[in-house]
Amino acid sequence: MDLLDATLVLFHIEGVADAFGGSFTKWCRTHQIPRSTAYRHRDRILAEQRWKPRSRSPKNRPRETPFWVQVEIARARLYLAFDNGADSIAARLVQVALDQDWAAEGWKIPSRATINNILKRLGMVVAAPKKRPKSSYRRFCYRRPRDCYQIDATVVRLANGTPVVVFEVLDDCTRTLVSTLAAAAETAAGAIAAISRAFDRFGVSAIVLSDNGTAFTSRRTRGGISQFTRLVSETGARLIHSTPYHPQTCGKVERHHRTFKQWLSQRPAPVDLVALQALCDEYQLWYNTGRWHSAVRMTPQQAWTTAVELGGPEHLPVQQDASIHHLRVSSNGVVTLSGSSISIGRFHAGQQITILRNGNHATAYNADGDAIGHLMIDPTKRYQGQFRVAA
Repeated sequence: MDLLDATLVLFHIEGVADAFGGSFTKWCRTHQIPRSTAYRHRDRILAEQRWKPRSRSPKNRPRETPFWVQVEIARARLYLAFDNGADSIAARLVQVALDQDWAAEGWKIPSRATINNILKRLGMVVAAPKKRPKSSYRRFCYRRPRDCYQIDATVVRLANGTPVVVFEVLDDCTRTLVSTLAAAAETAAGAIAAISRAFDRFGVSAIVLSDNGTAFTSRRTRGGISQFTRLVSETGARLIHSTPYHPQTCGKVERHHRTFKQWLSQRPAPVDLVALQALCDEYQLWYNTGRWHSAVRMTPQQAWTTAVELGGPEHLPVQQDASIHHLRVSSNGVVTLSGSSISIGRFHAGQQITILRNGNHATAYNADGDAIGHLMIDPTKRYQGQFRVAA
């Protein structure tokens, strides 16, 4: 309550006769209050016989989001179910605006921040203050479609509870789902079938990025070149494995698993692999053509078809994966490398040696860095014999 209103209440409501010092006009002039303002406030208090605060907000808000636009935002939030973030809502409003001719009303699609504020005001957002802000991430993606495919498998369950897997191959640049394949288990055969489907339908990529699962590499089990590695290399693509225990390297396809599982949870559980594959095919079509992707600001198919050029293996040399192993020689002069036994010689018993493995070729070095010898590993045998002395 300001001074004018407080004094008017004292004079007209509380009955304090000397509130204005004998002259209302003089009091207003002393306090530099316009006469029209003073009498408007006096007449309001006399009419209502009480004082109540008036809103200070403007009567017209030309920048306020129209009521019916807010209704459509709330409707989209409910309709889109699991995929109902601000970006997805804004993408849906594009078609709604065309259907309802928002341009004729002068309405515009609100910004992401405005949509989030409206959802908060409507109580349709659960606050997550501990969630890491997206601005803190360092983002990276390849420049062209087909520069890099990311492949990974995720576990889903059939209607009877049986666990099965779905291989997914994602284009790093456009987020296009280039292959999705249901399989009984995460095996090399399933991985080969999934990447082959991607190569056949969308072309061979320059790089194939995977984790260190046994379906993609044999370096942690039997050793040597795996079937998956051999197939990828024969096409001219370069196979790269992510750093162990660092899922962010394959983060795009890892994150994509969640979108797929959320979509799958809205449908009846498949009874077998055939039904699951049918759902995978349906999802692939929807994801590529019907879902606006916030990372590329359009659908993945639009990002692919509007790209200036496509990548591929033409300008990249084929490179086999190399690995370094630090091993201690046993008392009988033998080391074990990825399940294979190799003789070093009793002279080196108890010593720490380093083995550089490039495909099936292994070279051993002593603690001083001098070459001990080399050999070709036969993945079909456990005992590999002895290193040949380096020339």
